[in-house]
Amino acid sequence: MEVILVRHTSVDVPKGTCYGWTDVPVRDTFKQEAEATRLSLQQFLPFDKVYSSPLTRARKLAAYCGYPDAETDDRLKEMNMGEWEMQLYDKIQDPHLQEWYDDYMHQPTTGGESFEQQYQRVASFLDELKCKSHQRVAIFAHAGVLISAGLYAGLYSWEDAWSNLADYGQYITIHI
Repeated sequence: MEVILVRHTSVDVPKGTCYGWTDVPVRDTFKQEAEATRLSLQQFLPFDKVYSSPLTRARKLAAYCGYPDAETDDRLKEMNMGEWEMQLYDKIQDPHLQEWYDDYMHQPTTGGESFEQQYQRVASFLDELKCKSHQRVAIFAHAGVLISAGLYAGLYSWEDAWSNLADYGQYITIHI
């Protein structure tokens, strides 16, 4: 099965803001970014099924691209940043912050989750998806979900996973 994972467009939060599960707004450049994404996805049409994170920034892009009824799944959310949500990284006053910086793959955020926990959520979704009879699927989601899916599909290693970050409105393709 071919799976096209699309990262949402840019968000309207101050640079350096820690957000994950917070339902943040998209930038006022949404229409231009979304149109570019929509056009780039045309080469893959049709999709047998379309999924989305339940967060507005992903659902809004899915709707713009023609999928207002995309099936949502909580496992497609960005990493839960817990108590750090909506704080500037430089202003977070938490003794565990450095531990997270040192090992964000395994160390959960305070009240949130680690990247490894997010990966397990995404892997669970993909395990279920590959049991379905779809040929081509689109998923509108977040950077962490795309990285997790790339790891799941063996596109890259854990050591260099984050050097493969898709830009806003961009996509990756995996085969499961």
